[in-house]
Amino acid sequence: MTNHPAFDPSAGYQPMVRGERPQASSAPEQELAMRQWQCAIGYRIFGGLRWGQMGDGHISARDPFDPDHFWILGFGVPFKEATIDALVKVSPEGDVVEGSLGINRAAYYIHSPILAARPDAVCAAHTHTPYGTAFSALVEPFRAVSQESAAFVFNQSIFDDEELDIYDTDGGDRIGRALGSTRLCFLRNHGLLTVGATVAEAVGFFVMAERVAEVHIKAPQAKAISDEGAKKVGHILDDPWVGNANFEWLARDLVPDPSVVH
Repeated sequence: MTNHPAFDPSAGYQPMVRGERPQASSAPEQELAMRQWQCAIGYRIFGGLRWGQMGDGHISARDPFDPDHFWILGFGVPFKEATIDALVKVSPEGDVVEGSLGINRAAYYIHSPILAARPDAVCAAHTHTPYGTAFSALVEPFRAVSQESAAFVFNQSIFDDEELDIYDTDGGDRIGRALGSTRLCFLRNHGLLTVGATVAEAVGFFVMAERVAEVHIKAPQAKAISDEGAKKVGHILDDPWVGNANFEWLARDLVPDPSVVH
């Protein structure tokens, strides 16, 4: 469980401290509130980037009271209008047990098996982005062609399957096996998927991965740096703090009022 410096929406965003990691919390009520807040803000970040405009994507937040349950945005709510009240709690059977809205069934088929396979993950993030989807069709991993790419070149996987839509939890199980212990998984011809120990981490690294995909698409003949050089940079950028910091920057820019999701 984690505590987040921007949790109190009435106080606005708190000063960022480089390298500061989220602190452990033993209060599940506070943890749930934090995960829900980050989840709603995460959807608004995606919406602010004009992603998910056709409902194509989802961000999950594992419930700290019932770890086999998770929260996602209710079906039909535009990402840029996400609020905590619009989130719904989903059971391992795919039933909505809290909240009044329905769900995107593909979200259940993907997120429930992934969170079950990765007990270290609090969140999985996925949506169909311009460059991530295009790059996933190449069915190849990122190369060290940009600064941000060093966060992923030694921490990525590929789901090499022709399922462009996931119709059951068996598909999600296969994605979970392909993901393994990595942070980023390319869903072939489908898009990017990231996981994190916080919602903020998964969302922050997802946006970062989209930037890396853009470099690959725009500069397909780019010369990659050596593995040695990538490891030096990756030692810094592979840190979970970077994903959380990315989220902080994005939230400040795209969701200036942190209380808007309440």
